[in-house]
Amino acid sequence: MFARLGDLVAYDLLRLDPAGHLGPALQFFVMDVAKIFALLVVVIYVMGLLRALLSPERVRAIVRGRPDWQARGIAVGLGALTPFCSCSSVPLFIGFVEAGIPLGVTFSFLIASPMINEVAVVVLVGLLGWRLAALYVLAGLTVAWVGGIVMQRFRPERWVEEYVWAIRVGSAGTPAPARSLAARHR
Repeated sequence: MFARLGDLVAYDLLRLDPAGHLGPALQFFVMDVAKIFALLVVVIYVMGLLRALLSPERVRAIVRGRPDWQARGIAVGLGALTPFCSCSSVPLFIGFVEAGIPLGVTFSFLIASPMINEVAVVVLVGLLGWRLAALYVLAGLTVAWVGGIVMQRFRPERWVEEYVWAIRVGSAGTPAPARSLAARHR
């Protein structure tokens, strides 16, 4: 489909020579831009829907009350899978602190979440192959795991301001989100 679009633009509309340099270059450019755009639209839509279905509160509930190694593994995995951007980092940090999750585990989640980007994975698979995309994901998981362990060794609790420990996210009085799939889709 994308190759046909490139052929249509380069050879049918602009009547460029397929044996020359400009025709195949333009055909490839149109084909790849259309393919990447389609991939981005689909992946961004799916990630937006996933974000509407999986709240930060649910992520906190999944990680809470586990041993450190298990909580870290879950936190890194959820960080890699959830499409939370950096604007969600502060509320998630406060929510994790409120839930009593160790800061090293919290940092593992916060490193993995923006670092392993689902859109980038799909684009890397499409452009450079699954091996390089897998290397990207593996490197992100490793950095998040090791980064959380390193942060935990620094004992960062001593640098957290006292008011952060006192915050109760659940008491903010925010309206309950719509629970139906149609409402979340909108």
